[in-house]
Amino acid sequence: MENQTNQQPTNITIQTQTSDRYEHISAWGYFGYQILFAIPIVGTIFLIVFALCAHNLNLRSFARSYFCQYLIIGVILLFLVAVGGSLLSGILDNLTEIIESLGAVK
Repeated sequence: MENQTNQQPTNITIQTQTSDRYEHISAWGYFGYQILFAIPIVGTIFLIVFALCAHNLNLRSFARSYFCQYLIIGVILLFLVAVGGSLLSGILDNLTEIIESLGAVK
């Protein structure tokens, strides 16, 4: 019984193993993926592949957020082109009326 009270406590360390699915991506890794995704055609293909079936969940989430960013920018650009086209159409109509009125005066 005395042996049990004189024993020193042992330090128990628990090592957790992270699977490849939850492996962290370094800051340089994110930077590299941004450069890869910025390449016009190849980057878009890699972006779609990583967003749909990347094994690493961090990479899949990053690719999905980058894809959402592409979609938001695309919608904004489409809106700006539509508004700019309608404004340009109105300006051209006014210009043609002014030119026709100047031609009729002579």
